[in-house]
Amino acid sequence: MRIKYKKYAENVHLKDHQAEDYIGNKKCKNMDKVRKTFDKWAQNGRAELMEIEHRKNVLKFLQKIPFDKPFTFLDVGCGNGWVVRKIANEEKCKKVIGIDKSKKMIIQARKKSENKKEEFIHTDIESMNYKGKFNFVFSMESLYYADSIEVALKKIYKMLKPGGQFFCGTDFYTDNKATAKWSNIMKVQMHLHSKKEWRLFFQNAGFMVNTKNIKDLKSRKKWKREFGTLFIIGTKPVK
Repeated sequence: MRIKYKKYAENVHLKDHQAEDYIGNKKCKNMDKVRKTFDKWAQNGRAELMEIEHRKNVLKFLQKIPFDKPFTFLDVGCGNGWVVRKIANEEKCKKVIGIDKSKKMIIQARKKSENKKEEFIHTDIESMNYKGKFNFVFSMESLYYADSIEVALKKIYKMLKPGGQFFCGTDFYTDNKATAKWSNIMKVQMHLHSKKEWRLFFQNAGFMVNTKNIKDLKSRKKWKREFGTLFIIGTKPVK
């Protein structure tokens, strides 16, 4: 029995197995809320709005990556698949997979698919069952919805080839105070952390870590000009 279940059981006077069931059910309910939210977004046009909102900074970041050798690529939380489609057009791309918790997002992504190198799977990173390994893993505004960032990062680390890189982009971090209210608006679990805390998560998972803020100096939004999108870049060491 895990320590957290024992501690929880003591606090609320439940037996260990009851506490474990309670926490498990709570996680399932949160996952359902996240899926339902993004299912709605897939249908009401918010998926395309997210693409517009993030495209400029994401492309600015990806354009700095030298895709000069044959590579495979995984997009975690792919939404309508716009990053997958962009990467599939890279000459050296062998295979690019997009995954999402929302089945309706995956349906939209498959409808928009343009290239045989693209594949879309309805799953989350923790549950993904894939035997191959990737040169690059990417995630934009997705990882903080995971039940456990630590578990998700360990899974991503295992799925990368030695020397492979994980690019994690987020506008939702404590240094950027203007976005901290998003969790109350969304009404779902969103893990809010500072740049320093994000670095520590990556380091604890085994990554060598760099960070980069991509700003939009022409944006009407002050936070986009002053803070911008935080990218945490994790590189898996070559042993």
